[in-house]
Amino acid sequence: MKRAPRRWAEATSVTAWWITVAFALWLLGMALGQPVSLAGCAASAALLVAIGEAGDWLRRRWVSRRGGGRRGPWAGPG
Repeated sequence: MKRAPRRWAEATSVTAWWITVAFALWLLGMALGQPVSLAGCAASAALLVAIGEAGDWLRRRWVSRRGGGRRGPWAGPG
């Protein structure tokens, strides 16, 4: 029964990231003097967010398969 709120939170988070990245790309295009349509920025942002989410999913899967410990040079102190 707790799956629905978790999925809702994940969907909200991904949507917020997508909107933020799309707006940032649009502003960057305007600042560089190469205006792009907001739809084009939204499509690019969707691709970037999808790649980021896939990478995060792979990272979490990798950590769980390795026992969940903090190992390797990227883990930091502790």
